[in-house]
Amino acid sequence: MQKRKIISLVIPAYNEQLGILKFHNKLLLPALKSMQEYDFEITYVDDGSTDKTKEILQDIADADRRIRLACLSRNFGKEIATTTGIHISNGDAVICLDADGQHPPKILYKFIDKWEKGAKVIVGVRKSNKNEGVIKKYGSKLFYKLFNQLSGSKQKITPRSTDYRLIDKSVQQEFIKFSERNRITRGLIDWLGFRRDFVYFNSPARLAGNANYQIRDLTKLAVNSFISLSVKPLLFFGYVGLVIFLISLITGIFIIIEQYILGDPMGLKFTGSASLGVFISCLIGIVLMSQSMISIYLSHIHTQTQNRPNYL
Repeated sequence: MQKRKIISLVIPAYNEQLGILKFHNKLLLPALKSMQEYDFEITYVDDGSTDKTKEILQDIADADRRIRLACLSRNFGKEIATTTGIHISNGDAVICLDADGQHPPKILYKFIDKWEKGAKVIVGVRKSNKNEGVIKKYGSKLFYKLFNQLSGSKQKITPRSTDYRLIDKSVQQEFIKFSERNRITRGLIDWLGFRRDFVYFNSPARLAGNANYQIRDLTKLAVNSFISLSVKPLLFFGYVGLVIFLISLITGIFIIIEQYILGDPMGLKFTGSASLGVFISCLIGIVLMSQSMISIYLSHIHTQTQNRPNYL
């Protein structure tokens, strides 16, 4: 008799007392009932909630042996909570989704179907997000565009992709080797380069309460993404310095020839202050290029300390 496959669900939760019970009973359990051919391991990760989320999840776990509850000692953030759940999962595949209802469990079967067809990573891509603010909407577009330009990776992050995704056990085993502390989970999974497929969905409104991820948190996540997955920001001011140096050098040569060699035939009458300004700009360009050289060494140290594998 063929062994039944185990699907692990990882659900981080932070201060979700108003909606977590509805999510579990009204959304998650009905979705699992339609997939009787699989065994499910459900891991809720309480990310140091300060409300009754932990107690509610404990009651849910006590009533169902498929459910495990991992409680972090304090609020470490969603990325670490998700990482925790991935690390302790035992299934043949791991699916991460949010506990606020914006990652609809009713489409779980779509992820599993694509996994059964051979994809190792199935990414949930949000087509629309109900009640999404203007700043988040256009900020997200700007982030993905800049990130894919700066990352230098051939494996691009798909715009509007989410943490709602399935990873095969083989991907999980490689993911747990990452040692970064400031991380973006979806970026690290994409970096691994396994065969991907996509599930597109419309994100409903939250079941209750307000989003725990505010603009400040999203900005911090974006900065961490650029730093952890790209060294190009280190080199940016080196390019700026090169441009300043070349412009200053060309301007300085022009002043010397026009003013002193040809005797100012164009009547531009460059003053000593103007010449000094060009000279200082040239020095600034040299300083910025020198800092770029230091940045190159820092980028090598940065890459080495991440301790990622050279190949998979």
